[in-house]
Formats: sequence, C-alpha cells, structure tokens
Amino acid sequence: MTPGLIAHLVIYMVVLLLAISAHEAAHAWMSNRFGDDTARLLGRITLNPAAHIDPIGTLLIPIASFVLGSMGGPVARIPLIGWGKPTPVNPLRWRNKDLANVMVSAAGIMANLFIAICAFTVFKVILMTGASQAIPETLQEPVGIFLQYLLTMNVSLAVFNLLPFPPLDGSKILETFLPASMQPLLALMEQYGLIILMLLMYLGVFSAIISPIMNLVYYLLLLGVR
Repeated sequence: MTPGLIAHLVIYMVVLLLAISAHEAAHAWMSNRFGDDTARLLGRITLNPAAHIDPIGTLLIPIASFVLGSMGGPVARIPLIGWGKPTPVNPLRWRNKDLANVMVSAAGIMANLFIAICAFTVFKVILMTGASQAIPETLQEPVGIFLQYLLTMNVSLAVFNLLPFPPLDGSKILETFLPASMQPLLALMEQYGLIILMLLMYLGVFSAIISPIMNLVYYLLLLGVR
C-alpha cells in the first residue's frame, strides 16, 4: 500500500471505531435507562473501542474491504461494512417494553446522527470562516479527511440502520408496530437477514438509497461557501 492509502485507512479506522463504539454504547445506555443493566455491568457504556470490537466485523472485513475497494475494478464493488459486538439486552427487565424496544433500538442511530451533526457543524464553520488557515499546513488535509469520513460514515450508518431488514435496528423498531399476523414473516427474514443484506449491499441497493441523502448533506454543507 502507498503511504497515502495507509494514512486514509488509519483515519477511516479511527472514525469507524468511534462510530461503532458510540452506536453500541448508546444501545447499552438506553437499555440501562429502561431498567436493564445487563450491558452496563459488562462495561458496554463506554466509548472505549476495546469493549465493542468484533475482530472480524470491526477489523478484518473493514480493512480488507477498504484495501480491495481502493484497487478499483470489480473488487471496488465490495461494500465498506463493519459492525461491533452486539450489545446484550434483556427485554424482560425493561419497563414499558414497547417504548423501550423502540428507544433502545433507535439509540444507536441517534448517537450516529449526533456525531454527524457535530461533524457537519465544525466542517461548516471551517468552510464559512476560513478557519482552516489557522490549522498547520501539514494537518489541513488529514483534518479535512477526518471530518469528511466522520460526517459520511455516521450519516451512512444512521440511514443504513434505519432500514427495516433484520438484524438492523430498523427491523426491531418495525417489530413493535407490526400486527401479530406479520411476526412470522419477520421471523423468517431474520433467518436469512444477513445473507439478504450482503446481497443487497453488493448489488448497490443501499448505495442507491444513501447516495441521494449524502448528496443533500454535502449540498447543504457547501451552500453559501465561496
């Protein structure tokens, strides 16, 4: 790998670890708020990546996907994906179970949206005020890449997890509102959910959903910038 690619990979992995850690920690925190301290007792309410890393989903696959995707050609279609260790929850201990299921499921999405909003705000201020000139020249490009990855990844994760496909958070939220007659269909989807997700990602279905949203985000980011 070239030094430039290595630098991009390092920044990408730092952002990925932050995004995944915030996502899983938010699930744990919200579950604890509704009376289930399972994840809290396991030390999952933390931004320390060590508590949330899955060796394959957080390290191996994202790194391999990033490197292969940078090569172009057919391998570039391999999706940049990643996940952390699932946050353990015990729904039997939740107060107000329906509300808890929605809030615990949505907590990770809200955490990613919060990070995305912070990244957008900082990026916008820098672009509007020219504050980048106050940053040492050698750090201007890394800072720009970091903010770009931070914004893009967290928006993408939030949108991705909202989709109603098991095992994504959106399916758990949908489960709360589905009539009992639809539960068997959802249970069937859960058996093949990961395979379906990988297929749809490879075919570019999710990119087609997320790309217009990212285009809007960057349009708003650059709006009014001279």
